[in-house]
Amino acid sequence: DLVRQADLRFDCLLSAELARVYKPAAEVYRTGVRLLGLEPGEVMMLAAHPFDLAGARGAGLRTAFIDRPLEYGPGSPRREDPEADVSVKDLDELAARLEGL
Repeated sequence: DLVRQADLRFDCLLSAELARVYKPAAEVYRTGVRLLGLEPGEVMMLAAHPFDLAGARGAGLRTAFIDRPLEYGPGSPRREDPEADVSVKDLDELAARLEGL
């Protein structure tokens, strides 16, 4: 519903339910990669919580951490996932960083 409300368009939406296991199990991410016909190193998981990135990293995916500063209230310090391949403050920064890869 959030995707529809934001009027976002995707070629494909995948759910952990397809793998019949849930985050952070690496099989969730392996199933998505397989359904897309890609290799794990060709896929990047973007999330705002390090916990969500752990399984993706364990499955061989690249990871991007996006900070959500208002999640914990105004003025909260910027957080990062020190293990993420990329840490960004917003989607514009992610796009700029990905252009160089």
